[in-house]
Amino acid sequence: MLKFHQIVLRKFLTLFLSLFLIVGGIVYYWTYEFYIASSKDALTQDIELLSLTINNDTNLDKLALDVKKRLHLRLTLIDENGNILAESHKDKTTMDNHKYRDEIMQAREDGIGYKIRHSKTLDKDLLYVVKKFTIHNKIIYIRLAQEINGIQNEIFSLGLKILAAIIIFFIAVLMASYKVNKEIEYETNKIVDFLKSLTKKKKSTYISSDYSQEFAYITNLLTKVSQIIVKKEKQKSKYTQRLQESNKQKDDIISAISHEFKNPIAVVNGYSQTLLDDTDINPNIRKKFLEKIYKNGVKLSELIDTLRLSIKLDSGQQDLKKRKINLYKLLSECVDNIKINYHNRETIISGDKDITIEADETLFGIVACNLIENAFKYSEDEVHINITKDSFEVVDTGIGISKKDLENITQKFYRAHTNKWNNSLGLGLFLVNNIVNLHGFKLEVESIENEGSTFRIKF
Repeated sequence: MLKFHQIVLRKFLTLFLSLFLIVGGIVYYWTYEFYIASSKDALTQDIELLSLTINNDTNLDKLALDVKKRLHLRLTLIDENGNILAESHKDKTTMDNHKYRDEIMQAREDGIGYKIRHSKTLDKDLLYVVKKFTIHNKIIYIRLAQEINGIQNEIFSLGLKILAAIIIFFIAVLMASYKVNKEIEYETNKIVDFLKSLTKKKKSTYISSDYSQEFAYITNLLTKVSQIIVKKEKQKSKYTQRLQESNKQKDDIISAISHEFKNPIAVVNGYSQTLLDDTDINPNIRKKFLEKIYKNGVKLSELIDTLRLSIKLDSGQQDLKKRKINLYKLLSECVDNIKINYHNRETIISGDKDITIEADETLFGIVACNLIENAFKYSEDEVHINITKDSFEVVDTGIGISKKDLENITQKFYRAHTNKWNNSLGLGLFLVNNIVNLHGFKLEVESIENEGSTFRIKF
């Protein structure tokens, strides 16, 4: 990576070359056109003067040689039919007819003609100027030609002068920019040293500059940033413990999800592999294995649905489809479905069987089933469900919940440490609380360790 002064020098060199090429091109074109125009005018005037010296007694060949000697110009005299009457630089008898030369045809139409082309006779580029005259009732074309090389030499000389002027200007600007560059480099180094100090334990918290408004603004911002950094680092230690706790919770969550998915997948893989390996297996055993595979597939689907529902509830994207539902019927169906996995457990439902509420039946079914299943999981005695017009509650006499866990039990992926039944994602009460709040209801939890818990939904 280049240093600042190297970048500046490169930019100036590029600018200088670009400026020289642009100015040189413009000057060359302008000067070229100017000299061509001047040369045309000069040759035209010379032709006018020559025309005055020509009469019937004029020796045209001698005139051509005198013009060559004195003016260093090429003179050609041509009659109306294009025949060469006199030529200063070549034997006229060996020359072609000039009737259809471009400059002659132009002079025939306009009285005067111009042309720049390469002369085979002189092997040089020439500017030809031709003018038509009538002398003693005869039409004569007087043509003078000048070398272009002389014009280009003059242009080159002017270009060198312009180049010298640009170089002097460039050196002056370069010296001025070098001085500015050194001053900027000093200010930049000061800022770099300040930034380096921010990475060390002993941090500088103040920097200033009066070189320019821009540097003053930058250093002022850096001072504010450094002070913010120092303040943030003082707060950093306060968040370290929270971060460690979050990491532990994350590990617990991953462990819980892995555990929940691992068992059903292992069952599906195991029974599937057995069926694939033993094609002659007993039909009854085959049916039993397929039922196991199906049940675990359903369990995996339910786990995925639970995770998806928790995401929707957490982001506020879950819609409600409310209608009137019979609370007693809903709770009874939940009990019947759950008791399949908890044989010989008793559930007592008391209260008005005709009470109805406005709720999303699917979501509220999740609430009821979660509360009832939790009661079965953590209690070995009978579970009581009490229904009133203002609420329903699920009461168990199980292991209970500590005060610390009560504060966090509805958080996402939270699992109570005293909970021996650890085969859980920690989403049950999170879903319950969010669905209850979505309906505008309220969840209340009362619990005493080793005595039992009461979960109440107030409408």
